[in-house]
Amino acid sequence: VDHGKTTLLDTIRKDNVVDGEAGGITQHVAAYQIDRDGRKITFIDTPGHAAFSKMRERGAAVTDIAVLVIAADDGFMPQTEEALRFAQKAQNSIVIAINKIDVKGANLDEVKKQLQDHGIASEDWGGETLVVGVSALNGDNVDELLDSILLQSEVMELKANPNARCEGVVVEAQVEQGRGPTASVIIQKGTLKTGDALVCGTVYCKVKAMMDERGESVKLATPSTPVKVMGWSDAPEAGSSFRFTKNEKTAKQEADDAAHETAFDAAGAGQKVADSSVEALFSAIAQAERKVFRAVVRADVQGALEALLASLSEIGGDQVDFEVVQSDVGLITKNDVVM
Repeated sequence: VDHGKTTLLDTIRKDNVVDGEAGGITQHVAAYQIDRDGRKITFIDTPGHAAFSKMRERGAAVTDIAVLVIAADDGFMPQTEEALRFAQKAQNSIVIAINKIDVKGANLDEVKKQLQDHGIASEDWGGETLVVGVSALNGDNVDELLDSILLQSEVMELKANPNARCEGVVVEAQVEQGRGPTASVIIQKGTLKTGDALVCGTVYCKVKAMMDERGESVKLATPSTPVKVMGWSDAPEAGSSFRFTKNEKTAKQEADDAAHETAFDAAGAGQKVADSSVEALFSAIAQAERKVFRAVVRADVQGALEALLASLSEIGGDQVDFEVVQSDVGLITKNDVVM
């Protein structure tokens, strides 16, 4: 948190996102693409706040190279360690950006020592990991960081086939007024075109329109391109994979089949619970005497909803249970109020 991830991305993109964010904390996973000497790099900006660990884990799972941003004056923080774990678990190549080298109290060697303690040796200390000291505010060494990322990608020989059947992953999803369900996606292989049919778990999509991160309409998206896709039957799960199907009818059929399977599994689980004993009866009586706080939860995007539900589930205690009656993305509706 507050180590300057978004500011660094702003400097790279020459935009200003931080000002538009609530309390300066990134609340959504955002994806951007930049051009560096005729080569493209796609960045995924993930929130640093503790409540958003699920979103960070997804971010790490989608990427090839993780850029771990550590403030030179703060050094390792609990969320830094967590982000590092996610990156290692997803087997990303890691590039370290030590930010805020221009502030008072910045100590590069101390951060490198902490990295060494976590089993990461920087290149200038005889290790494998590229470590770059940058200042996101002044733009110092940002070009060096981009070159390090490109260098790392060359070593890894990252490739994708633009002519394969299209597949990708949903980074974030929401329901927008006037647009219906939309999803920010990253293409992992193949090329996505307007009019294509997609299936993603229990939802399907006929691509009505696609927009890049600047909100400009695009007709096709090649591997590693982030786009916002419109035309979904419902908001897909953030972090889920989607794939191309030959037409909308097939996509709908596959989504319906997946929905039936999910419902069947849930019914099976319910059956197991029913076959219980006297102990269960007593525990049910004890449960009945507890107070239950029920809530309808709404959020603007799936990732935020997930973070909110995770935080809310930790509320409560011995006397009170917390129960989510319904959770969804989109605006609060009259039905929610009635409920």
